[in-house]
Amino acid sequence: MKTTTAAASRTRTATERAALVARACRLIEAAETPPSLDELAAGVGMSPFHFHRLFKAETGLTPRAYGAAWRARRLRAELGSPDASITHAIYDSGFNSNSRFYEASDQLLGMRARDYRAGGAGAVIRFAVGQCSLGAILAAQSQRGICAILLGDDPDKLVRDLQDQFPKAELIGCDDAFEQLIAQVVGFIEAPSVGLHLPLDVQGTAFQERVWRALREIPPGATVSYSEIAERIGSPKAVRAVAQACATNHIAVAIPCHRVVRRDGDLAGYRWGVDRKRELLRREALA
Repeated sequence: MKTTTAAASRTRTATERAALVARACRLIEAAETPPSLDELAAGVGMSPFHFHRLFKAETGLTPRAYGAAWRARRLRAELGSPDASITHAIYDSGFNSNSRFYEASDQLLGMRARDYRAGGAGAVIRFAVGQCSLGAILAAQSQRGICAILLGDDPDKLVRDLQDQFPKAELIGCDDAFEQLIAQVVGFIEAPSVGLHLPLDVQGTAFQERVWRALREIPPGATVSYSEIAERIGSPKAVRAVAQACATNHIAVAIPCHRVVRRDGDLAGYRWGVDRKRELLRREALA
């Protein structure tokens, strides 16, 4: 009986925590300008310190990062409307000045606002498909850096995957100038320990980018668990969200999600196949 009562108490506490965080999220979403930490904490009847800890533990994000992600989503929706102007989108998304918006727009949208408003016509991505010892490989580069390294068995499917990832971009097949880059990427796949000294164009949610940054800090030859990554980014309860961020990584090996394993050491899943994951780890262990 005592066990049942304790379990019910824990469930009730978890439900209350979720309700408090949900209320804070609604406050962030309804505000014309980003509310301060003190304002949010007061809105849910908590101290700023305890509210910040609770919000981050439940969502994997700080209140500020959640607000930025919400504004980015709202901005994309506004710019996607055929009748909306960029100026209206700026103010409707919570930016109180044009200058503040343009300072953040490239990071929020991955391109200039007028390019996004035009359906992504200004985004140009060059790509090439080749072969390596792990099978087919596709490397793609935007104006800002490597935006995709895909592995698989079917080269045509890799191209379709790239098209699905960037449906509004202008995709340009490999030219002579791109051959050196694809050679670097193939060399990196064959010997990951040498590193890939090229800029990356990482585009994800605030939480995904925190996970991917933590993955890049894992040295070659080492492995960590999903729960360890969750601890490292300050969100110990977000183990499932960490696993999902690994699964949505589009830049193989350069963002080394293959170095993340289950707590018991099992390799678990891998976007490009467990056999490739095993082989990458074997190579790194020998280097």
